[in-house]
Amino acid sequence: MSTASTADALATVPVLSFSPVVLSVAGRPVDLQLRVSAPATGTNLPVILLSHGHGPSNNLSSLNGYAPIVNFWAAHGFVVVQPTHLTSSTLTRLVADAPGAPDFWRSRAEDMSHILDRLDHVESAVPQLAGRIDPTKVAVAGHSLGGFTAALLLGAGLTDPDTGRLVHLHEPRIKAGVLLAPPGRGGEVFNGPMAQQWPVIGAVDFSTMSTPALVVTGDKDDPRHFTDMGPDWHADPYTLAPGPKTLLTLFDAEHGLGGIAGYDAAETTDESPERVAAVARLTSAYLRTLLHPGDDAWQTAYAALTTGSDPVGRVAAK
Repeated sequence: MSTASTADALATVPVLSFSPVVLSVAGRPVDLQLRVSAPATGTNLPVILLSHGHGPSNNLSSLNGYAPIVNFWAAHGFVVVQPTHLTSSTLTRLVADAPGAPDFWRSRAEDMSHILDRLDHVESAVPQLAGRIDPTKVAVAGHSLGGFTAALLLGAGLTDPDTGRLVHLHEPRIKAGVLLAPPGRGGEVFNGPMAQQWPVIGAVDFSTMSTPALVVTGDKDDPRHFTDMGPDWHADPYTLAPGPKTLLTLFDAEHGLGGIAGYDAAETTDESPERVAAVARLTSAYLRTLLHPGDDAWQTAYAALTTGSDPVGRVAAK
C-alpha cells in the first residue's frame, strides 16, 4: 500500500480519547494530569507530546484543548499525550504561590520528561492501548508558549533570569518537533509591553536547538506585545537554529493558525477550518517522515502544497 493510500485509510480510523491519566510527581504542587488520544487500531504507534499555550480561555490551555489537530493526528496513527502544565488557567488558584510561578518554564519541560519516564504506565492506564506504543519514536509539538517549551526540549538553551546561569533541558528521547507560532529571540528586539512580564521568553538561545523540527508561522501573526520585529519573529526557531529545520509560513494566518486550539473558539482571530486542516495534514506528514524513515508523506504533502493553484503557504528548509 502506498503512503498516500495508507494515510487515507488511517483517516477513517476511530479515535480513542482517555482522561485523566494521573501521574504523581514528587515536588510538583499538583498531580500531572494527561489526556491520551490514539487510533482504535494499529501497533508500533509513534508518540506526540503536545504542549499547550497560555491563552485567555480557561480550558483550551490544558489537557482539554487542541482537539482540531489532536483528533487528526490520532486518526493518522499517532498517540497524542497532552499534559496540563502548571501555567494552565485551570490551576491558577492552586499554584499561584508555588516555586516557579507564574511562567513555570522549567516545570513545563520537565512534565514531558516525566511522561517519557513513565510511558509504560501511561500506556497501561489507557484501555486498549497496552503494547501498542513504540517508545523509540517520540516527537514534541507545542503552540505559542508550548512552542517555547518544545524548543527547550529540542535543545535550545536558556539563561535563567533569576540566576543568570545557562540551562539546558534537552530531551534526547525526542526525535523530532513541531513548533506552532512559537516565540522568537530576545535581545534588543524584545521590546514590547509584555517583555518585562515574561523575561524568560527573551532568554532563549536557539543556536543549540539541533533536533530536527518543523516551525509553523502565520504571515499575519503580529507579536507587537513582545516585539516590533513583526511576524518574522515567530520564525526565529528556524532562522537562528542549526539544521535540519523546515519552515512552513501560512498565508493570512494569525496566532491561532486558523483555530488549532479548539473548535469554534471565540478568541480565534483568523478562524479557518481549511487552514486548520492544512496545519494538521502537513504537520502529520512531516512527523510521519521523520519518525518512519522511508515514508514519503512529507514529500507528498509538500508537493501538493507547492503545485496547487491556491497554496495555503510556503516552505523553506535548511
